Amino acid sequence: MLALIALQLWLPAHLALGARWALPAVEAALLLVLSVANPVRMDRADRWVRRASLLLVAVASLANGASALLLIDHLLGGHATSSPTGLLSEGGAVYLTNVVTFALWYWELDRGGPFSRAAGSDTDVDFLFPQMASPDIASPHWEPTFPDYLYLSFTNSTAFSPTDTVPWTRWAKMLMLTQSAVALCIAALVIARSVNILH
Repeated sequence: MLALIALQLWLPAHLALGARWALPAVEAALLLVLSVANPVRMDRADRWVRRASLLLVAVASLANGASALLLIDHLLGGHATSSPTGLLSEGGAVYLTNVVTFALWYWELDRGGPFSRAAGSDTDVDFLFPQMASPDIASPHWEPTFPDYLYLSFTNSTAFSPTDTVPWTRWAKMLMLTQSAVALCIAALVIARSVNILH
């Protein structure tokens, strides 16, 4: 979450919704509240903690969605920076923010979230990881952690499709579809504009 906030603050003001610091400040405040509620490990399944976690990811998604739309608008309107390096760094920051934001969504929603997964209270699979499909290779008690969801998000953004982890439920498929669409728009437009500038 701190890396996500840093990426959002690094973006130029014209790619932020309102004041550049406003949404990252809300995210930092929510993160502080969650850290005070569970200072060492997120192990309390209180309803307000769950809602605050989802609200934190929703605010991050709003900030990232706005940045992606503003970047696309600047590219299509011909108002983007004329520097290929600047354009690639802006596009790269929005792209990476997109990866981290969707990783957080996957982590928060898969099988009811981290609390439900740890307690084993929700056994309905939303994402089928290779370790779950190969119990003879992986530990029978294997559970995905945040790096697994980050990898899932990164590969979905770069391949524009599932790689080794399969979305099992409709919401998982629609979330991955949305992520791929955003990543494809950003990558295609930024690369096309950068090549055009170089020529």
